Amino acid sequence: MLDFAGLGLWLNLAIFVGAAVAVWMAGVRITGYANAISEKTGVGQAFIGVVLLGGVTSLPEVTVGVTSSLSGDASLAVNSILGGIAMQVAILAFADMLIGRKALTSVIPDPVVMLQGGFKILLLSIVAASIVVGDVPVLFSGVWMWLLAAVTVFGMWVLSRTQRDRPWIANDEEVTPEKEEERARKAAESSKKKSLRDIGWATAACGAVIIVAGYLLSRSGDAIAGATGLGQSFIGAVLVAIATSLPEVSTVFSATRAGLYTMAMSDIFGTNLIDIFLLFIVDLTGGADAVMNGAGRFEAFAVLIAITVTAIFFIGLVERRDRTILKMGYDSFAVLCVYLSGLVVLYFLRDVSGGGG
Repeated sequence: MLDFAGLGLWLNLAIFVGAAVAVWMAGVRITGYANAISEKTGVGQAFIGVVLLGGVTSLPEVTVGVTSSLSGDASLAVNSILGGIAMQVAILAFADMLIGRKALTSVIPDPVVMLQGGFKILLLSIVAASIVVGDVPVLFSGVWMWLLAAVTVFGMWVLSRTQRDRPWIANDEEVTPEKEEERARKAAESSKKKSLRDIGWATAACGAVIIVAGYLLSRSGDAIAGATGLGQSFIGAVLVAIATSLPEVSTVFSATRAGLYTMAMSDIFGTNLIDIFLLFIVDLTGGADAVMNGAGRFEAFAVLIAITVTAIFFIGLVERRDRTILKMGYDSFAVLCVYLSGLVVLYFLRDVSGGGG
């Protein structure tokens, strides 16, 4: 295995930036492919957002988590996952600014995003419990992580059975499930000449790019952590988390510009559900002890940030108030304030991470 620490800080930074650019470009293309697949198969935007966009854009987190865990850097894996979850929700706040005069949560016509958010908060609560109470390894993973895996599978089953025909009206007559489907059809026109098989191969190619780039992000990020002295906990929760979230940034912005608001929010919540599940995979590959036993105050606070920003958007979805500040909804503004304030607290907690920050 290549020793990234021996490459020097500047070369690792160059690798990190190059991999991040590759992840971004692949993410932009995947949005179009996902929309085309949704149009050709008749599968709804919300489910495509969870399964396809959520799954493919989670590939950097998968790669970083597994490679870091296998190389003995479970702390980097856990913190990049937890930091990425909060970071990705903050992306929705920036996407809200693209709408301008309307709040994003007031124009989501599909209530399935609330179901996604509810399952996400439930899974994060299980993670918080594993940190506070401690975990006991059973069959290569902790008991709490086995519960996490079971609830994730159940949640995906419920989401797959959720129908779109529910009484839910956006605060805009131009934003309905039917209107979103019409916009999706128009956006997919450029892919009409391509077969579903060709689109599938193109999506797989983008996924492969993201996997390779995700590996480079993991190893170079770890080397940067060692060279700068900031520690794996903070580098994982901020720098690596931001880089691995670039597919979500590109796909959410692309979906929002196209008026596919349900797909944008489902992409984030769907990615979050898969990312939380990755903690189970990290635990399986992280050694004999339960990986969450190495977590401490830093990781616990990162989980609380993720729960809080999700809950704020959940409240916005229920309230449906279309009021904006700085071209974003009040809930989006609150999410940004909580996330940025949380980063400050995490910076001061970086030396008390249970994972050896």
